[in-house]
Amino acid sequence: MLTLFWSPGACSFVPHVGLESTKAAFEAKLVKLHRGEQRTPEYLALNPNAQVPVLVADGKPLTQILAICEFLDLTFPEAALLPKGAWERAQALSQLAWMNSTPHTTMTRWFFPERYAESEGARGEIKQRAAQDFRAHLGRLQDMVPQMRGALHEAYAFTLLRWGGFAGVDPRSLPQLRACVEKAMQGDAFKAALARERIALDTYKG
Repeated sequence: MLTLFWSPGACSFVPHVGLESTKAAFEAKLVKLHRGEQRTPEYLALNPNAQVPVLVADGKPLTQILAICEFLDLTFPEAALLPKGAWERAQALSQLAWMNSTPHTTMTRWFFPERYAESEGARGEIKQRAAQDFRAHLGRLQDMVPQMRGALHEAYAFTLLRWGGFAGVDPRSLPQLRACVEKAMQGDAFKAALARERIALDTYKG
């Protein structure tokens, strides 16, 4: 039995779409980050980092997006979540790793500037720089669209483009990336995850 611990609009959307793509039965457990449910003793026993996602397989917790994506692909090869050829697979994992390590962590600074500075002025500067850097990262992500490798990459692209709206990035300013994501959103796995999470792409308020 598989159980995914997720939060609406968080990076857990990536394995959420991945699981829906496998057509496997799984339990989806909502973690309300705004209420601190990720810091309860029960959750910390699953993930001491107090983060989503967590995938529990046969009672054993697995954390970190790349590890979960790899597990899902190896467990459900018929879903073709990642390419089969060694080079193509490595390239696909490289793309996911970049999304996870670079734009994702940049938006962490925007969402949580208090983790990096004490004063309000310094926090404002951190958010401003993070927004600038993130806009550049989305531009690079748009350049990667022709090499997108399927549902996992499209789900991460959706998540990052959606986050950009909070930081003042109009998704219409990235037409190729937006078109790629909107096309992916028409797939059954995407639709199922979006319906459960009750989220939309455009968060831009400009």
